[in-house]
Amino acid sequence: MRLEEYLHSLGYNPVKRQGINLWYKSPFREETEASFKVNTERNQWYDFALGKGGNIIALASHLYATDSVPYLLKRIEEQAPHVRPVSFSFRKQSFTEPSFQQLEIVPLSSPALLAYLQERGINPVLAKRECREARFTHNGKRYFAIAFPNISGGYEIRNRYFKGCIAPKDITHIRQQESKDACFVFEGFMDYLSFLTLRLESCPQCPDFDRQDYMVLNSVANVSKALYPLGSYERIHCFFDNDRAGMETLQRIRKEYDSTRHIRDASQIYCGCKDLNEYLQKRMADGKEQIQSVRKRNDALSKKPKGFRL
Repeated sequence: MRLEEYLHSLGYNPVKRQGINLWYKSPFREETEASFKVNTERNQWYDFALGKGGNIIALASHLYATDSVPYLLKRIEEQAPHVRPVSFSFRKQSFTEPSFQQLEIVPLSSPALLAYLQERGINPVLAKRECREARFTHNGKRYFAIAFPNISGGYEIRNRYFKGCIAPKDITHIRQQESKDACFVFEGFMDYLSFLTLRLESCPQCPDFDRQDYMVLNSVANVSKALYPLGSYERIHCFFDNDRAGMETLQRIRKEYDSTRHIRDASQIYCGCKDLNEYLQKRMADGKEQIQSVRKRNDALSKKPKGFRL
């Protein structure tokens, strides 16, 4: 399998091409400048911030935090079932289980994780309600990360420097107590948390979070797993990224249900931004600029001479 095919199946597209090299924003963390290079001739990757690289097995090993080649090949095949996995010799390879050792799932409480969420505009109270905290050892080092559960008992995990999953990887389907005819669908849990934050900001007294069900794909590659449960809704609102992978995912759902369901492309709300979280962060930055502008204007007015009163 080509690395660019696998990255595309995970929802990552190149930012630029330089000859035989494709540049991506790293799948291991959030970043504004692309630091992840794929050499299409050698079918190798290198992450400059991480200082590591390798083949597709090495990439999956970092994403799933394990050295078990059979396990990794299974995950690769699940992500991109239309492409045959690379052939690989299992001799002299580790058959260990995923290396999230001493794993604990606890309530989200780490100040560093909560600060990271707030930097991204996420309301910490909502984050504590929707997420957990994963504490684990990997390669002898202790880590902690935000953990967002899926329907199969796995978790999407993320902190400021790392993005991956605790298998099994699957969608997250959040149903209300009473059945709903609408479902809001998101690519990742940061966009889901961003939606809840925006809804709370616009209607703090009555945000109506339970007015619809929610689904988080946790990767556009999981869209096939989402199609069957989405069939029970009359209205499907898609909050996907404004990129090629997001549009292809929307078209996949439309192809399945466009004739029988109302499907809305909600990405128009955050047109000009990559995704809903970027839109939230931009609103937050604009709000801070307005506050600073008002303060400067008030300071300037207070310093003006007020003259004499007779």
